[in-house]
Amino acid sequence: QVQLVESGGGLVQAGGSLRVSCTASGRTVSSYAMGWFRQAPGKEREFLVAISWNGGATTYYADSVKGRFTISRDNAKNTVYLQMNSLKPEDTAVYYCAARWGRMATERYEYDYWGQGTQVTVSS
Repeated sequence: QVQLVESGGGLVQAGGSLRVSCTASGRTVSSYAMGWFRQAPGKEREFLVAISWNGGATTYYADSVKGRFTISRDNAKNTVYLQMNSLKPEDTAVYYCAARWGRMATERYEYDYWGQGTQVTVSS
């Protein structure tokens, strides 16, 4: 089993930056692809970005965050990061990380493990 814990959420003004982290325990996730999703009130959980298992050699971004968000991973720390820049009020949501064995994926059902989420609020 893999347990994921997100941290680093908070309140930030529009145009600001925030970095959220996802730390895994239970087993090393170096062989797992990792993804970030978010869910705003009343909306479906939305895919944001994924990173491959092989040291993060490959990434894939949703159009909504491309150029503003950056995913990275530190396998030695069993941690994945999401750096968010140029934040907008519409980025307000609970942010979730997820893990799956093997290749990257963009659909919720393809991920096996989920964190509890961290709230990000962007004020205008």
